Amino acid sequence: MNTLLAYIALLAMAFSLVSASDPSPLQDFCVAVNDTHETVFVNGKFCKDPKLATPNDFFFSGLRLPGNTSNKVGSLVTPANVAQIPGLNTLGVSMARVDYAPYGLNPPHIHPRATEMFTLLEGTLYAGFVTSNPENRLFSKVLYKGDVFVFPKGLIHFQLNVGTTKAMAISTLSSQNPGVITIANAVFGSNPAISADVLTKAFQVDKNVVENLQSRF
Repeated sequence: MNTLLAYIALLAMAFSLVSASDPSPLQDFCVAVNDTHETVFVNGKFCKDPKLATPNDFFFSGLRLPGNTSNKVGSLVTPANVAQIPGLNTLGVSMARVDYAPYGLNPPHIHPRATEMFTLLEGTLYAGFVTSNPENRLFSKVLYKGDVFVFPKGLIHFQLNVGTTKAMAISTLSSQNPGVITIANAVFGSNPAISADVLTKAFQVDKNVVENLQSRF
């Protein structure tokens, strides 16, 4: 019996070690400080006293209206995350509405903190994601009304309206603050700008091409 109890205890210790990990970050970074009087920040947001919570803390009406797609890419994302719905804090989920003009594009981007389940409600879209190095394999599908596609956490993905009518989709994401990095904006529109020498060599193009792209973002 003692041997069995010792074996169970060892198993419990092993499983506790395997499952131990740091909590997932809910922002881009959190710089450590030695003096706690310098600043206070939490991984996420501070919690309201539950006695003071109201129904409005769990409500958002912003997804009922179509987004304005009159922009260079012809799409608009309307988020419904913890910034819009305070009650999502610590719950690990969020949503977004994506509207597309005819031939509009939601450009290649990543969500550093979330997997996305994407449901097309109107229109026809070409959607896909690319796996990590070295394969860089493209997974893509043409989506029709009612179709669902999954974009794994941290992978570059996109949607293009291939129809002649407007399109609209709803995304659900596995983080209260999934974050978004649009590749072209980040690479060519960073502040301050990435050296043109770096981008010239990375993209294997002339420097004037890089400088022209940087002027657009």
